[in-house]
Amino acid sequence: MSAGAVQADTHGERLFRKLVESSQDAILIKTLDGEITFWNTAAQRLYGYAPEEALGRHIGMLVPPGLKDEEAELLERIGRGERIEHYETQRTTCDGRVLDVDVTLWPIRSDDGAVAGACSVARDITDRKRAEAELAGLIAQQRHIALALHLMGTSEPVPGVPAASRYLPSLLGQGVGGDWLDVIDLGAGRVGVFVGDVMGRGLDAAVVMGQMRSAARALALAGLEPGELMTSLDVFTHTLPEQFVTCVYLEADLGLGEVTACSAGHLPVLLAGPDGTVVPLPVPISVPLGVGGTAHRQVRLPLPAGSTLVLYTDGLVETAASDLDEQLALLSATLGDSFAAGADLETAADRVLEALLPDSTTCADDVTLLLIGFPAGPLDTAETELAAEPRSVPAGRRFVGRHLDRWQLSAQADTALLLASELLTNAVHHARGPLTLRVRRGARELGVEVTDHSAPRPRLRPADPDEECGRGLLLVETLAARWGVRPHPSGKTVWCTLRTE
Repeated sequence: MSAGAVQADTHGERLFRKLVESSQDAILIKTLDGEITFWNTAAQRLYGYAPEEALGRHIGMLVPPGLKDEEAELLERIGRGERIEHYETQRTTCDGRVLDVDVTLWPIRSDDGAVAGACSVARDITDRKRAEAELAGLIAQQRHIALALHLMGTSEPVPGVPAASRYLPSLLGQGVGGDWLDVIDLGAGRVGVFVGDVMGRGLDAAVVMGQMRSAARALALAGLEPGELMTSLDVFTHTLPEQFVTCVYLEADLGLGEVTACSAGHLPVLLAGPDGTVVPLPVPISVPLGVGGTAHRQVRLPLPAGSTLVLYTDGLVETAASDLDEQLALLSATLGDSFAAGADLETAADRVLEALLPDSTTCADDVTLLLIGFPAGPLDTAETELAAEPRSVPAGRRFVGRHLDRWQLSAQADTALLLASELLTNAVHHARGPLTLRVRRGARELGVEVTDHSAPRPRLRPADPDEECGRGLLLVETLAARWGVRPHPSGKTVWCTLRTE
């Protein structure tokens, strides 16, 4: 080798050594037996050992006791010629502190190509790992609070109306989002059903969800029809930070065998028959709540005996790896097969999740599913039309009495007849006719309602001692299990119920 070549090699080695010594990453070289043969300045700063304290010692001095086998495995992989990128592990300093480090290792080969040792470049990531742990803790705390908000709104079972629900919070990122469902006993043989989805995820979406659910339940219990209720929710949504919400609300009348529905940008509701037929419920779908400027239309549809309504959120059917139409078809097919085989609602719900979400841990969004069934036969109901005249009160009493005898409910007769009298008397005095008197027998209750053609709602008020009227609704409040007022386009319905068991 010429003198010039030797000088060039020497210059190159000096330059390389300067680069290594100026590196901010800890660089060391070790043999395949683990003996340290090179140790740069950054390694001294990171681990606390001077070069003379580290050179010639075994790499095990840096390895925590529980990771000795890991280091042996790394040396074995290097010996096979493998390069190891960004391996996160732990190392111990000279004063006993344990650091989180990111290590990259690659084999060093001799002139004949054999692996003779390993070069290791390590970077301290302790602060990053601590920050990640704190962030994970905050996310977990948010998930816990968001889940608590969901659990606070768990619906109470409605007697005589079987239901199966599933809620799966996403396990990715902030996870819990703004999905909600609600089943509400509206009284007088009516059931309200909600499913909604607030845009976004995390605690903010869950808080908005709780506000939306509370507002929706209050409006439903106030007796608003689905279209009017959705319009009110639209106005309410403009006051919230998350301004886009999809929602569907259905009000089922078990006695009449019909459902009134309104949808604000939500996925189609499915109607499953006991024979396994599954069809979308033909509900007009308007824009999501919060967009504004669009009327939310309601539609009244027949609800066949023994049918099941299926409501869900997009997390069940929208995935990055599948087509929405294909997922909806799979949902319908799974439901059809389940009900055709005689499966109950709980079994059908489980089968839907198994078919559409075989791995729920990879869900990027919350998943909400609600199956709600309706009686296999209509409830006993009877109604008659009466004039808004005083003589209609005894006529209505006789009508109610005849049906109570037929239904063998004589134990409730005295109270039911008194309540019917009070409702009819109030309508005769304060409303326009004709009046419709309806009596309904449920599995656990007896309902009486009077429909008139006047908008003003009756108000419960204390009567002065010298007044001869004004005590009717106080009697209704005292004697009935529940009572309420339900508005409709041409007037209102005042109803009350009595327990029959």
